[in-house]
Amino acid sequence: MRHILDDYKKGKVSLEEAERNLRLFSMKKIENMGLIDTHRQNRTGVPEAIFGEGKTDAEIISLAKSFIEKKNRCIVTRLTPERMAKISKKLTGAKIEKNTKAGALVISKKGAKIKKTGGRVAVLCAGTSDIGRAEEAALISREMGCEVITFYDVGIAGIHRLIPAVEGIIKHDADAVVVAAGMEGALPSVVAGLIDVPVIGLPVSVGYGEGGRGRAALYSMLQSCSPGLATVNIDNGFGAGAMASLIANRAAKFRD
Repeated sequence: MRHILDDYKKGKVSLEEAERNLRLFSMKKIENMGLIDTHRQNRTGVPEAIFGEGKTDAEIISLAKSFIEKKNRCIVTRLTPERMAKISKKLTGAKIEKNTKAGALVISKKGAKIKKTGGRVAVLCAGTSDIGRAEEAALISREMGCEVITFYDVGIAGIHRLIPAVEGIIKHDADAVVVAAGMEGALPSVVAGLIDVPVIGLPVSVGYGEGGRGRAALYSMLQSCSPGLATVNIDNGFGAGAMASLIANRAAKFRD
């Protein structure tokens, strides 16, 4: 770090170059369990999160404490309601927001607020069984500073239900739309054919038999003939929300 600052002082690198190089040092090692990237959001626009699966409660608690010490806020994903309750009890003094549908916790210092960006994201899902992953996408979008509107249970089996959602997207003037669907996964293609906004397809592991557990939904979205639709992997609500928010936040910069 001293070398970077010395190079800047001597005029060998610009302020922007020095700042970029300093970001490479923005890591914090937590015992032998993790290396926290404290400036990921500054660098990429997407916050680092703790992936709950495969970690013990003790590991998550230790990592979360370090997160909020450095960044004021911490997202923990892929937790059961039981684990959410246990972990929350151990994090005394912090503000805890539980989203049981998304299986996620947002842990923050009291008084810590999200900086609003002006980005606008809409999140839709085809059926009630898809809400969990849709909620994960919505949560991440809010954490990235976006204004989020949601329309759930608007699948093509009752296509008339989609009309108010499309009207809402237009009125909201959404910059990007996440559409979650399991089973045959047709909804993202339909939505992409009705609006002039980027659509991120989110296949959900709902369905059974041949092509079940999200496979048919993924293939349907990948084979879509509706231009303007991109797709993330099965159940990747985090990735869908992050992509939508990057688009929305970029659009907001130019709007301002």
